[in-house]
Amino acid sequence: MIQKETILCRSDMIRCTLCSDAPCDKACDALDLAALLQSIWFQNEQAAVAHLPETNPCAACQAPCMQACVRPGEVPVRGLITRLYDEVRPETETALPSDEERLRCSLCGVPLENPFLLSSSVVASSYDMCARAFEAGWAGAAFKTICSFDIHEASPRYSAITGDSGSIIGFKNIEQLSDHSVAENMAVFRRLKAEYPTKFILASIMGQNDAEWEELARLCEENGADAIELNFSCPNMAEGGLGSDIGQVPELVERFTAAARRGAGIPILAKLTPNVAAMSPAAEAARQGGADGIAAINTIKSVVRVDPHTYVSAPAVHGMSAFGGYSGNAVRPIALRFIAELGKNPALAGMHLSAMGGVETWRDALEFILLGAGSIQVTTAVMQYGYRIIDDLKSGLNLYLAEKGVSGIEEIRGLGLESISETTDILERDTVVYPRFHRDRCIGCGRCVISCADGGHQALRLDEDRRPVLSGQRCVGCHLCTLVCPQRAITPGRKRVPKQKA
Repeated sequence: MIQKETILCRSDMIRCTLCSDAPCDKACDALDLAALLQSIWFQNEQAAVAHLPETNPCAACQAPCMQACVRPGEVPVRGLITRLYDEVRPETETALPSDEERLRCSLCGVPLENPFLLSSSVVASSYDMCARAFEAGWAGAAFKTICSFDIHEASPRYSAITGDSGSIIGFKNIEQLSDHSVAENMAVFRRLKAEYPTKFILASIMGQNDAEWEELARLCEENGADAIELNFSCPNMAEGGLGSDIGQVPELVERFTAAARRGAGIPILAKLTPNVAAMSPAAEAARQGGADGIAAINTIKSVVRVDPHTYVSAPAVHGMSAFGGYSGNAVRPIALRFIAELGKNPALAGMHLSAMGGVETWRDALEFILLGAGSIQVTTAVMQYGYRIIDDLKSGLNLYLAEKGVSGIEEIRGLGLESISETTDILERDTVVYPRFHRDRCIGCGRCVISCADGGHQALRLDEDRRPVLSGQRCVGCHLCTLVCPQRAITPGRKRVPKQKA
């Protein structure tokens, strides 16, 4: 079932706001509606099925949940639950595991309860926040970057590009580093380690010179950090020669990694910038300097939303703005590209890859694991939806591993690397895969015809019933039509295989 197209999708509940203390949940005595709706939103329907009663309580219910909704009557809650019963449950062959043993892994030899960590950012910037995340089920946290600088943040400092549902597709920040003193952050580490000894503390640091990198690394180890992450990638530093300025120069990466290594014996990860053509030179330099792993990617330098009246991009701070870090779901393809580059590099064999960049669902995380990641870091999705997303990250990945019959993520890590190339010259180019049209799902909108005519090869027309008709002579199998169909009524179909030469 995992390999099939997702039956339920966000469009089915596009008006759902995933409320805090959801009113719909309070109106229902039979189901944990909030958790079920969250699982649907995060593409985790099969795991949701495990929490359903044997019979559908919605069948004989007047659906008070729909009227209790903050958007009364706009979210088809009863229909969504009924589809879990009628469409998802019959196709679910593997039971949700009763434990999370399959999720156990390690980061450079240090045990992790699961592969999911908070990434170094505002979501992991205080004792209280990390404690609540640990209680929710996160395996650990990369604490917001510790430094000796005098940090003063701008206001506002966030902006975003949103989709039809209002959810964030791309997120821009001009956030800087921790505004707490080194001593205050060390006290947080000691308290977290004392109260949550099994949780992983990844101490992100940034120094201004060799001595600071060495000293900060030493302090973090002495105060309980399990590993250190060297921030060579923050794009928002006010002073030159810091953050991503370092990550773009392999010689500096090696130099400051070596400095941190002189200060600490615990594992060290170099967090590298995506604001480069290739990440391997900096990653190899980090290894030369003594790093045990690589964390990637940090945010991408960006400009978003230029106001047509003030001419200022967002976020606007007293009439001015600046390049800022771009994150969120929109950057995941770029992050996957860099992780694949690192995963395929033999010079980096054996190094731990801690991946981040647009992870919202367990499927997103799985893509990084299949390209070589051994742990996953998350920020933007937590900022939007909260620490609670860990439930679906864990249960979705746990069920997938059980369905595949594997004992842990190490068995599948990197399995996607062999099939991907950094260039297109290895691809077979003679076979044509034609689209297949599912007439029972087609509503006759003609979007496929428009796209094929104006962006493809003029291979489609509508018949008298407003259903698409394919010209096999014109179709080149580009599959643009499958992507634009709002009904998902077009899928890959038969192949035209080249004739064998005599």
